[in-house]
Amino acid sequence: MKKKLRGLLRIIFGRTTYVLLAILLQIALLFIPLRLMEEYVVYFYAAFILLGAAAVIYILNEQTDSSFKIAWVIPVLVFPVFGVMLYIFVHIQIIPKLMAGRLRQTGREIRPFLEQDEETARQVMEESCDVKGLIHYMNNWAGYPIYRNSSARFFPLGEDKFEALKAELKKAKRFIFMEYFIIERGMMWNAILEILEEKVKEGVEVRVLYDGTCSMMLLPYHYPQVLEQKGIHCKMFSPVKPVLSTHQNNRDHRKIVVIDGCTGFTGGVNLADEYINQKVRFGHWKDTAVMVKGEAVRSFTMMFLQMWHVAEKKYEKDYERYLASPEEMKDLPGDRSGFVMPYGDSPMDRERVGEEVYMDILNRARSYVHIMTPYLILDDDMKNALCFAAKRGVEVIIIMPHIPDKMYAYLLARTYYPELIEAGVQIFEYTPGFVHAKEFICDDEKAVVGTINLDFRSLYLHFECGVYLYRNSAVGQMEEDFQATLAKCEKITLKECRSYPILKRLAGRTLRLIAPLM
Repeated sequence: MKKKLRGLLRIIFGRTTYVLLAILLQIALLFIPLRLMEEYVVYFYAAFILLGAAAVIYILNEQTDSSFKIAWVIPVLVFPVFGVMLYIFVHIQIIPKLMAGRLRQTGREIRPFLEQDEETARQVMEESCDVKGLIHYMNNWAGYPIYRNSSARFFPLGEDKFEALKAELKKAKRFIFMEYFIIERGMMWNAILEILEEKVKEGVEVRVLYDGTCSMMLLPYHYPQVLEQKGIHCKMFSPVKPVLSTHQNNRDHRKIVVIDGCTGFTGGVNLADEYINQKVRFGHWKDTAVMVKGEAVRSFTMMFLQMWHVAEKKYEKDYERYLASPEEMKDLPGDRSGFVMPYGDSPMDRERVGEEVYMDILNRARSYVHIMTPYLILDDDMKNALCFAAKRGVEVIIIMPHIPDKMYAYLLARTYYPELIEAGVQIFEYTPGFVHAKEFICDDEKAVVGTINLDFRSLYLHFECGVYLYRNSAVGQMEEDFQATLAKCEKITLKECRSYPILKRLAGRTLRLIAPLM
């Protein structure tokens, strides 16, 4: 009882409550001018009706997904005064424009270090023309090359990645870069922090970048200073502040580790105990990750440095000193067959890189596409691609959680089940617990593992990353794990969808009105 009371008091008097109260106060202040001009309300209302109509025309002509347009058109039409004011307020934000400018600046600086090796491109196209278009897009629009002399090792659980990560951190000689969405104090983070402190004493440069949402509940707001006192350079990306601003919706959802420019990690695993099943929250936590060694780590290095300098608000010119030398690369272990392409995705440009890679896999699949994702909140393009792949005879299987971490997201996801199943997509739920893995596997030759969920937040709003594997031995490892996971799942049928409680179905369908915000 006392524990529950302490938890309640922590919520009431915590930073989250103060942030919410400050935001509510700002919303209230928006209505004060309307109250003062009450006698002219009819004229203002008529003006906002006309402005609302103009806003709807503008929204419908924006270059964005139709779901976002609907999410804006409804409040503008239903609440013409508040809806228009909110739309104008969101679209005149200064901070996102400044952040986008810094990203463009750092993007230009790192671009020379991410040029495609022409011989590698020729080799991959000689093996198959199937990926020619994707390589062209990634080189010329996304800005990420594909590499040959690199190995990839797949981890089917967070526990496996954790053990490998500790071993690799202990080998660091020059620098360690870590970028995570979530860091929470506990067994996992304490073990890693102990290694980082030892490496600092050995003269290794250590940088830690984590997303500002951690400051809401997981870490003290001054935690970067705590790490700095230990000799670890630390930045918090976009700290959550009690100010109405759209940039706070663009979170750094990446999970990246770079060690000496030779070894890199990514995947779904954050630095918190539930990701390695040391803390049970939603049954067994199924997550995956990948370790890359070799030339492909260069892309992870540049991704980290770009985000670090955006968070620091200054530009560093000496990127080259963080690249591995040929001597360091020469004796790296691992099977270097096939090709590896790490890549990032940013909400600050018009390129939906994460979604385009997934769509390319779906559209070119011949035999199967196997997917794991914790969330299923789809835009029209992704939903149609999944359905069309199934309709043309491709085996499309999606593994979802059976025990969700967010009930509203799960109810919303279930609204897509019937139309996907009717088209031939097979949906399974992982009965032991929660699936947090984000992966696509295709035709025994292509795969993606990374941080990118099948929802609007990952595909449109967050900073994300992933690794595209082509004819690499890790693809087989991923498919083997997928089949082992599938054996622990139950298949969802149309009959089960129709028997799902009507109130939950209604709640899910209502939530689709605001799906782009979830």
